[in-house]
Amino acid sequence: MAKTTRPPKWRTRRPIPIGMAICIATIYPLASLVFRLRYRHGDRIPPTGPVLLVANHVSVLDPIACARLVFDNGRIPHFLAKESLFKGFAGWVLRHAGQIPVARFTAEARGSVSAAQQDLAEGNVIVIYPEGSVTRDPDWWPMESRTGVARLALTTDAVVVPVAQWGPQLLHDYHTKKWHLRLRSPADYLVGDPVDLSALRAEVAAGRALTPDLLRRTTDLIMSRVREQLGELRGQTPPDSFYSRPRREQPGDVSGSAA
Repeated sequence: MAKTTRPPKWRTRRPIPIGMAICIATIYPLASLVFRLRYRHGDRIPPTGPVLLVANHVSVLDPIACARLVFDNGRIPHFLAKESLFKGFAGWVLRHAGQIPVARFTAEARGSVSAAQQDLAEGNVIVIYPEGSVTRDPDWWPMESRTGVARLALTTDAVVVPVAQWGPQLLHDYHTKKWHLRLRSPADYLVGDPVDLSALRAEVAAGRALTPDLLRRTTDLIMSRVREQLGELRGQTPPDSFYSRPRREQPGDVSGSAA
């Protein structure tokens, strides 16, 4: 259960950018009003060093609750988010908060991976939704993911932490586009143990190319962990395979690797 009512002492000596200060001042009261946050094993988020936090995507409201999860465990999140959010005043805040825009379905999305790699090299926390958008699975299990997460995982020394989330979809059903406004709606989070990628990273370090097959296997390995945790969180047995993406959104590398 999340008991934090005010921002914790950040585990960094660097000053907090003005955009992040605005985000903190907004997200804390908003998340407290909208969600009844419940965390399991939040302490599995490392207190220092580079972290790649990988989550399933069930609602457009996910980032609000997930940001609180990271904040409440003493870290500052840097999200990969679709470029359309980076407009006007909101875009100014997001950019000055260190968030990373992704030009989905374009070759320019690779620049977002480079920016995320740099953030990880500086010891930050990157939050990524590999599905690229809210799952289309009618039962809310993860769908096929894009492989940008694998590229980040295999080319950095970040700790890869799988996170399952369940509950934000009760407020906004992406499938029907309907809102179900209520206060303090449950939002549950289960943070898993880090994914062991040492063998795969050793192969890459030895010169193995980042082939589509390697990226796909790594992505599915990471997301399988997320799916297993989601099953535990829901008290249900997850499916053995990932839901197929719509044809217009076939899984690729990084062009849709953000929320």
